[in-house]
Amino acid sequence: MKKYLKTIILLWISHSCFGQTAISEGDSLRQKGELDQAIIAYKTIYKKDQNNRENVYNLACAYALTFQRDSAYHYLNIALQNDSSLWALADTDLYALTQDPRWLNIETQQMEKFQKVNGKLKQPEYTKKLLHIIMKDQVLDYYIEQAKKFYSEQGYIPQWYYPLAYMKQKTAQDNYTDMEELIKTYGWPKYSNVGQLAADAPLLVINHHESDSIRKKYLPVIKKACLDGEGSCVEYAKIQDRILVNDNQPQIYGMQFRYNAERSLEPFPILEPEYVDQRRKKISLEPLKVYLKRKINYDWEVVQRK
Repeated sequence: MKKYLKTIILLWISHSCFGQTAISEGDSLRQKGELDQAIIAYKTIYKKDQNNRENVYNLACAYALTFQRDSAYHYLNIALQNDSSLWALADTDLYALTQDPRWLNIETQQMEKFQKVNGKLKQPEYTKKLLHIIMKDQVLDYYIEQAKKFYSEQGYIPQWYYPLAYMKQKTAQDNYTDMEELIKTYGWPKYSNVGQLAADAPLLVINHHESDSIRKKYLPVIKKACLDGEGSCVEYAKIQDRILVNDNQPQIYGMQFRYNAERSLEPFPILEPEYVDQRRKKISLEPLKVYLKRKINYDWEVVQRK
């Protein structure tokens, strides 16, 4: 069990509420785990510029992470006034709000706005269920990130990480069961039926499952969806590489990472690394140098051949 739990901290890179390129003081505090101070920083910006929707949304996320639901809903409604995306319905930082009756209003309004801008979804109910799976799949990732930060700075995994990792494992198992039932009912989700964000749900669940047999089972349909333009090639590459890494084989896209002796993240060994960008280009992925710098601040220096 301990070996498996440690693997989680090495392989899982979370996606979070904060997606902007410029990191604000509030973002920095939030990433450090100082949520109360992050809230103060976001509110300071809000008092100066109430039209900064990104800051307001991040303020709502910080309140949700501290289970201050009334404040979270107040700022979330402000942030979503001109937002027609479905991102909030999948954002793990808002998970604490989903058991509140007010969440149904958020879900309904975002679905309506999204379809007004992008056209009617062929499977709207499926879309909502898949978005909830994405949210649940990553519900503990903020806290897992804090454990990774602790490990990087202190050199050992904190004891409070282990119950979180066990809960993460259990959530992944439950999500997989739910996902299988949804696929039986609705079929494999496609971009053209449920939208791009929702269609990624099974890929996240499969990638986070503890068993490689599950990843191998679904790899052909995941690859086909990628090549057909109906599924995420990024997630396909992650799953393909994870299978290879777990089989002690070199990865082919450079999507899986490990900690080195200096406790910094680096990619696992890559097959013929001088040709990795050629392989990535075939499935419309950006150059590995760009990807690694953005994801783990790693400088990839292998010269690429055409």
